[in-house]
Amino acid sequence: MSMTLQWVVTSTSLEVSSSMGFLDSIRDVRLLDSSKFMSRDFGSIRAKRDKRKKFRYCSLSTDMKYACVGQSGLESASHFPLLSNVLANPTAGEVAISSEKKVYDVVLKQASLVKRKLSSAGELDTKPSITVPGNLGLLTEAYNRCGEVCAEYAKTFYLGTLLMTPERRKAIWAIYVWCRRTDELVDGPNASHITPSALDRWEARLEELFQGRPFDMLDAALSDTVSNFPVDIQPFKDMIEGMRMDLRKSRYKNFDELYLYCYYVAGTVGLMSVPVMGISPYSQATTESVYNAALALGIANQLTNILRDVGEDASRGRVYLPQDELAQAGLSDEDIFAGKVTDKWRNFMKSQIKRARMFFDEAEKGVTELNEASRWPVWASLLLYRQILDEIEANDYNNFTKRAYVSKAKKLLSLPTAYARSMVPPSRKLSPVMKG
Repeated sequence: MSMTLQWVVTSTSLEVSSSMGFLDSIRDVRLLDSSKFMSRDFGSIRAKRDKRKKFRYCSLSTDMKYACVGQSGLESASHFPLLSNVLANPTAGEVAISSEKKVYDVVLKQASLVKRKLSSAGELDTKPSITVPGNLGLLTEAYNRCGEVCAEYAKTFYLGTLLMTPERRKAIWAIYVWCRRTDELVDGPNASHITPSALDRWEARLEELFQGRPFDMLDAALSDTVSNFPVDIQPFKDMIEGMRMDLRKSRYKNFDELYLYCYYVAGTVGLMSVPVMGISPYSQATTESVYNAALALGIANQLTNILRDVGEDASRGRVYLPQDELAQAGLSDEDIFAGKVTDKWRNFMKSQIKRARMFFDEAEKGVTELNEASRWPVWASLLLYRQILDEIEANDYNNFTKRAYVSKAKKLLSLPTAYARSMVPPSRKLSPVMKG
């Protein structure tokens, strides 16, 4: 189980098209016909792009230790002792870096990239800059198609993006579509045909589009986006790594392992989107803390996905729950495959839901720090997805045979609340801005 995207795979190159609930996880979607998007040649588009440093792998570590990489909420990164980030590997005699530390490194480098951009350019918005003017019409068509995909498969989020500036709106659509296409590699109709080498080719194609050499129309939109915003390639590569995990791994022995998976397939989305959504000029939060909140939202969404889809994943022989915590609760894979709701299962689910809500709480601390025009779609996503946890409880924790979902009426009722929260200005009680 990964996120929720969509695809079509053809020959040695991967052609995909879909979209994703964005900061939510990605799943429930129908297959799109990618051949529609291959009618134009985007090979000549060369987006201007500054050279940026690659990030090393990075991450976080235990229960609320994982709340926000390296820190609790918007507080100091000194919250975690060094020993919580370094684990001894008794078999290899080596030192293993925890998931927390891995992700934290990525967050720091992403934040640093944005701060360098802010200090040199003053703001994140830029206008499209294509070296071949004749391709401008094709690029507009590419962005429009991304918007159509987003509107079709993520209606609520799409409506929220309409409040953004045109440049940000189009960029978010492009990122959304790439994420959906990527997820569908291992979670879509053609998943049984996907091999590690296919993911390697998809990653090579990603590197090409970051160099201004897109393969198709949808790639072209993302290629232009990454040339205009301080978006680094590492979160995109990390998402592909999450797809690799889905090919080779169906169990997670503890939350540290599960956390890293959640970062790969969903936390990365937050890191991709913050540079585009922008941070409010009135924000007193550090850039790192805003990234932490975005990461927490991705983790919260993916944990919610996992809890919602326990029965569906079990039918495919997958268990995305920490094995050690199952054992502590007196449960095993056999109990999950049996699909019977017991008191042990209810108590276990209560603890898992509590953890997911803690991540949502951490995420809420950072949404207000975003650019005002970008807050509504994020708040809508957060509030709507969080309600899935309420629905699991309403189903008496039966996520084996009942799928928790938020009704259309409840979704509509959430929109005014999300809009009202998006109007709340950033807090003035946080640490000094770090944007230099």
